[in-house]
Amino acid sequence: MALSVFLLKSAEDDLKDLKQYLSQEFGLTSWRASYKGIKKVIENLAHFPLSGVIPQELIFIGQTQYRQVISGMNRIIYEVKLSIHDEEQIYIHVITDVRKDLKSLLIRRLLHSK
Repeated sequence: MALSVFLLKSAEDDLKDLKQYLSQEFGLTSWRASYKGIKKVIENLAHFPLSGVIPQELIFIGQTQYRQVISGMNRIIYEVKLSIHDEEQIYIHVITDVRKDLKSLLIRRLLHSK
């Protein structure tokens, strides 16, 4: 049985930023291909939620409940949590370029959320 997958607002914003960047720099074809890959990886997560690895950057700060999968040049950071009905659900937190510094990204998000 496939798990429910939810994109959090932060991940939706990441997708919007990625679309704008890829469309402007490389064209809509590049964006569409990238988006198709991201969707496919997320669909696979619904069936194989533990297929991702714990990001090294998060291990060092003790946040081992998060995992990541790679789609092309993008990393998708997610969490598998139990719902109030004791069903596992997947929450996508971050979709970002693999070349970006994850620690800096998380610090910026933390500062902006306050």
